Amino acid sequence: MVSAGPATAEPTTSAWAPLRVAAYRNLWLALLAANIGTWMQTVGAQWLLIEERNASTLVSLVQTASMLPILMLALPAGALADAFDRRHLLIAVQLYLAAVGVLLTVLTAAGRMPPALLLTLTFAIGVGQALTLPCWAAIIPELVPRNQLQSASALGSISVNAARSIGPAIAGLLIARAGVAPLFALNAIAVLVFGFALYRWRTDHARAVEVPERFTAALRAGGRFVRHSPVVRRLLFRALLFLVPGSAIWALLPLVANRQLGLGSSGYGVLLAALGVGAIAGGLVLPWVRVHLTAGAFLLVASLLYGAALIVVALAPSLPVVLVALAPAGVAWVTVLSNLNAEIQLYLPGWVRARGLAVYQVVFAGGQALGALSWGVVGDMAGLVTAHLAAAALMLLGAFTVRLWPLPDLRGVNQDPESYWPALRLTHEPDPRIGPVVIIVTYVVRAEHEVAFIDAMEEVRGSRQRTGATRWGLYREGESPSCFVEVYQLPSWDEHLRQHGGRLTGADREAEQRAVALADGPPQVRHLLPTEAGS
Repeated sequence: MVSAGPATAEPTTSAWAPLRVAAYRNLWLALLAANIGTWMQTVGAQWLLIEERNASTLVSLVQTASMLPILMLALPAGALADAFDRRHLLIAVQLYLAAVGVLLTVLTAAGRMPPALLLTLTFAIGVGQALTLPCWAAIIPELVPRNQLQSASALGSISVNAARSIGPAIAGLLIARAGVAPLFALNAIAVLVFGFALYRWRTDHARAVEVPERFTAALRAGGRFVRHSPVVRRLLFRALLFLVPGSAIWALLPLVANRQLGLGSSGYGVLLAALGVGAIAGGLVLPWVRVHLTAGAFLLVASLLYGAALIVVALAPSLPVVLVALAPAGVAWVTVLSNLNAEIQLYLPGWVRARGLAVYQVVFAGGQALGALSWGVVGDMAGLVTAHLAAAALMLLGAFTVRLWPLPDLRGVNQDPESYWPALRLTHEPDPRIGPVVIIVTYVVRAEHEVAFIDAMEEVRGSRQRTGATRWGLYREGESPSCFVEVYQLPSWDEHLRQHGGRLTGADREAEQRAVALADGPPQVRHLLPTEAGS
């Protein structure tokens, strides 16, 4: 698992290369408009609560209300995105978000927006974001070549962080001159712009799965893949170690502006702009970072940089010093999270990409939502300085765990789909819904190869479980010690057909070939079906 070289095996391309693809460029620009609207809405919601009692907790709850739906709904959203037309799903969600934005606008303009209702409607917008994020992330590989995915991921971060710079700046000016209601109206218009861009886009990629998976089966399959994928689990864990302490700056910045620095809404916008400018710079330097630093080195440096920024924000008495600290914090934020997102995107096979990215969104949103709430409570109980210093200590502690839990080395990992199993030859065609189904694979292995064979079968076990197996075991025949029997169970015949028809990758084939090479001759495969299959 130790990464000894640069964080990626793909050739490095320009950070702007994906924008040469017209379809990606049009959607990226429209999404930038939507992201600007989202940040304007967030700033407006936070500013409505700044004078309330327990403002530290309430302001932090705006971020929690935005992120909690992603934590709750990203997995179902990923299953929907893998099963149905992603473009149509995204268009429907943008129409829903526009309707919520109109409701926010009308009620705020009428002076009927108490904190509980504001947080409820913020949660409703978060529901739309939860449905949008995994679906959009799964579409990106349809828009750009594989060697541009990392640049596309960085551009996604640039879009979000450019919006963090532009949106709050506009919001600060509008709040001072026209109040909060216009921000909510502009957000509704912005999501309609993204919806229109999606309506105009016509994909050339047909869906590979003719019959969508059943919803619950798709959810379980996505969960199995992540549970039995050490690579994905390690990437998610590293993301969580960075996100929880890192969320302190984003959650508490309105209070730093108002209470610590004595700034108004426009001053808060300036602070967010400093973070955003740093994040944009981080997106631009990410290709250079990936070439010149190992995965562990860049993660260590970025975490130390962010931890130092937390300390400065906690103790600095003046606006210029805080601005100087926030810019490198933005660089660190985007380089870490864009890299982790790109690594997950590159590793996930197409059949489970949206569901795997949904799990990443769950960790991303959960880390921010729970972290924001925790730092808000600490800020109310012990003060802003203590909250920031505690977050800095946790960030620095996480930085020094890189050697203990390093990022995985994905160089040479082949996740391209491969259908290499021989065609099924059964006496009849089973109903896809029957199950469970048991597969028995018999290998003949000489004594001198036994230890190596058993080790190689551990990789095969991971492959079987990631692609559908719910149980797996390797046994030796008592009557014939040279015979090893692999037995694994799938919940339905449909799951096994999907293994045959698109879930296996080049890495799965290589793992299986290493085991088969240690056996005498090809293995013998049998399929056991429930007795009802013969009726």
